[in-house]
Amino acid sequence: QFAERRMPTLDEINEAAPDTPVFVLHLYDRALLNRAALKVVGYTKETPNPPGGEIQRDSNGNPTGLLIARPNAMILYATLAKGPKLPLEQQINSTRQFMRELNRLGLTSAIDAGGGFQNYPEDYEVIAELHQKKQMTLRIAYNLFTQRPGHELEDFEKWTDMLTPGQGSDYFRHNGAGEMLVFSAADFEDFLEPRPDLAPGMEDELERVVRHLVEHRWPFRLHATYDESISRMLDVFEKVNRDIPFNGLHWFFDHAETVTQRNIDRIKELGGGIAVQHRMAFQGEYF
Repeated sequence: QFAERRMPTLDEINEAAPDTPVFVLHLYDRALLNRAALKVVGYTKETPNPPGGEIQRDSNGNPTGLLIARPNAMILYATLAKGPKLPLEQQINSTRQFMRELNRLGLTSAIDAGGGFQNYPEDYEVIAELHQKKQMTLRIAYNLFTQRPGHELEDFEKWTDMLTPGQGSDYFRHNGAGEMLVFSAADFEDFLEPRPDLAPGMEDELERVVRHLVEHRWPFRLHATYDESISRMLDVFEKVNRDIPFNGLHWFFDHAETVTQRNIDRIKELGGGIAVQHRMAFQGEYF
């Protein structure tokens, strides 16, 4: 995009946009905020580093505008969620403009795999209204992504009472659960940081959610970057399958960069799949 083939500097961003808040995300390892954005999100000298993230500071302790995912991206999601919220009519208009821009580039359909701080149903009201008014120009299938660490099962119990898989139309359709099922199973994908070891209690938490989803025949997807994580998750799936057979229920892992043949065979045995992205084209050197 830039002739120099490099990231913009904070000085350049501040010069280009001195008054408009700007948030520039680089993969899931860092973000650049100009001074106006720092003011909006409220980061000051007194703001502590959040768990799993770093606010870079100058020699006086003031935030420079660089946020570092160390070791995970929660600081990036949380900061983006602090941004100003447009009035409803502007949200509707900007969403329509965004869909048309994607159409211009040849995109007709997309799957929304959920995301940090995207709460259902409140953060889906704009797209639901566009669907109701038949103003969608992009087909969207959406997955529901839990947002409350420690309360994941409660979220899915509520949602399975509200929705059934496939509910909707050809333009806006519920697609199941994921890609976050329980926070303890999130191994992220920052190849600048060491591979995270999932918490010892992950299996029990994941089993409760997966058991509930299989009982309700909800398709699911689960973020998993590393084979070590996938092995433990498959232990859970196989245990649930012995009690409540998957029997063709659609499920898959997202990413799976280091998955081994042994675990590919286990995935196949359970009727699952792997969704592969092109992110190694951008992060291969880090890997």
